[in-house]
Amino acid sequence: MKRLSLLLPLLLCLGLGGTAQAAAPRDPATHFFDQTLGDFSEELETARAAGKKGIFLFFESADCPFCHRMKTTVLNQPEVQDAFKTHFLAFSVDTEGDVEITDFQGRTMSQKDFSFKVNDVRATPVMAFYDLEGRQVVRYTGATRDKNEFLLLSDYVAQEKYKEMRFTRYKREQRAAQNP
Repeated sequence: MKRLSLLLPLLLCLGLGGTAQAAAPRDPATHFFDQTLGDFSEELETARAAGKKGIFLFFESADCPFCHRMKTTVLNQPEVQDAFKTHFLAFSVDTEGDVEITDFQGRTMSQKDFSFKVNDVRATPVMAFYDLEGRQVVRYTGATRDKNEFLLLSDYVAQEKYKEMRFTRYKREQRAAQNP
């Protein structure tokens, strides 16, 4: 009995006490976003070779509170990171950045011009999904409500449901299926 009383706290600490514990948040800079040299036309080739569904761009600015919230409550979640790594390459784009990038068509410009002139980003965050040809297929402006809505957005794009319906309808149908 004495051994059991010593073993029980250890089992509880290790998460073996019968209750599921959520995985600890991980830094999105290293676990969500992929590293890039800024050539999105090359990243398309990498995505194709890796069997991905496309590329996800997170347009953000340093002083954006909604971008910060996405990074600290959604993009830092292991479940979100794992789901995205399965289907997409993910990159951050600084809407105020002067760093030079190459867009999906091979044109060179600053991140700022890519954001404003090419992608018409006026508010942040903007989350944009591109197919393997470099065409934007889904755009979501603003922060998602939570990680579950963000995961629905990922599934919506990965399953190409955007070809059949709007995201609001997809969310409604998925929630109805989960709560009959």
